[in-house]
Amino acid sequence: MSSTEKPLIELINERLKGDLQNLPVFNSVAVKLQQMLARRDFRIDEIIEMINEDQSLASQVLRVANSSYYAGLSSIGTIKDAVVRLGAQEVANMVMMASQYELFRSENEHLNRSMQKLWDHSLACATGSKWLAKKAGYVNLATECFMGGLLHDIGKLALLKVLDDLYRNNEAKTAFSETLINEILDKMHGDVGNRLMKSWSLPEAYCSIAVNHHKEDFDGNDILLVIVRLADKACKKTGKSLQPDPAFSLISSPEVQFLGLKEIALAELEITVEDIGELYV
Repeated sequence: MSSTEKPLIELINERLKGDLQNLPVFNSVAVKLQQMLARRDFRIDEIIEMINEDQSLASQVLRVANSSYYAGLSSIGTIKDAVVRLGAQEVANMVMMASQYELFRSENEHLNRSMQKLWDHSLACATGSKWLAKKAGYVNLATECFMGGLLHDIGKLALLKVLDDLYRNNEAKTAFSETLINEILDKMHGDVGNRLMKSWSLPEAYCSIAVNHHKEDFDGNDILLVIVRLADKACKKTGKSLQPDPAFSLISSPEVQFLGLKEIALAELEITVEDIGELYV
């Protein structure tokens, strides 16, 4: 490295200064819907109109609604049909999911592989979190748990997007390897995810998950956090992770005790995160 070349971490930190809304990790309509639902001051017509204003996004949402991921539903032809049949929160989650799916791409081989693994992990964690909420008796939190699981590693996507930008602009002279990428993500993603979601004014519960889902000390009374943490660990055990660990013991996790789950439920959770359907048909 010449005296004029900056270290990779310094380049990353420069990109992460100030307001993080310029990072391409969120669709503005998807975020507005989550903000609206959190305030509970919305009308169904507003949601339908907001989605339909972006025809590309509306098309993606309908593809998700009719995908194998939502197997068992009869064909849904319009956004209004989706909202009426599935509810506003479920459709808002679909909007976030559909818009996120398009973002996990890079021309760099190593970054693209990491993005694809991260997408698989995020969707599996969201699915597992929603399933866990229902299994543990927190049905009222199921849709929020899904969103918490989908966005818990949003800091990793932000960092991968920064690395992708550095690669495309030929600013990073360091060769990207899986080891280097994982080291950067592990060290920085919690804080970056928290800052990112705060900059978009997303609900505090999701910000808390972003920054606390790996910490040893956590609030066991925060059920949303506990559920996402356990789903995240199930993903790690089943291989739906950037750094899988098949030997990981779920039964000894404190989250299991907080939720009062038995071994059979953990086995079912593993099957759930392993066997997620395709997002698009």
